[in-house]
Amino acid sequence: MITPDMYIEDLVRQYPEAIVPLADAGLVCVKCGEPLWGTLQELADRKRISDLDQILEHINRTISHRERQAE
Repeated sequence: MITPDMYIEDLVRQYPEAIVPLADAGLVCVKCGEPLWGTLQELADRKRISDLDQILEHINRTISHRERQAE
């Protein structure tokens, strides 16, 4: 499960499928092929994105759905 306090490097490694939806929401996690430093919340704060919880809720539901289908 992706949380606001998750380090971006960990997120990219554990949930690579979340990179594109996060970028679509304005949270670019990878630059020049490398993950950005800091937490997802810190990135959202820098980008002045206030609906991070809603964004993560949608992405976590999508990931959970895909994991259930893979079982």
